[in-house]
Amino acid sequence: MKAFALLALAGMSSFALAAEQAETAVAVQPAIEQYHYGMELDIAKVISRSEIQDVCGIVPAYMTYEDHQGKVHRLEYMVFGQGCSNG
Repeated sequence: MKAFALLALAGMSSFALAAEQAETAVAVQPAIEQYHYGMELDIAKVISRSEIQDVCGIVPAYMTYEDHQGKVHRLEYMVFGQGCSNG
């Protein structure tokens, strides 16, 4: 009986830890900043960039980067899609 109680307690602890880690991961996501022409950016390191959609037209793209102070930013900017032919 004690083994069952310990097993149940261990399972609940693992579940609580996973929920706490998921909460922390969500809290770490930076707010999306909208790029505008002439905006000065302090980009020390690009962490990731979204893939450009395969459509013909202007579409949003995203870049996550770190500035020189170590702060992480997520930037939304507009690009021309990859779906237009050149002919």
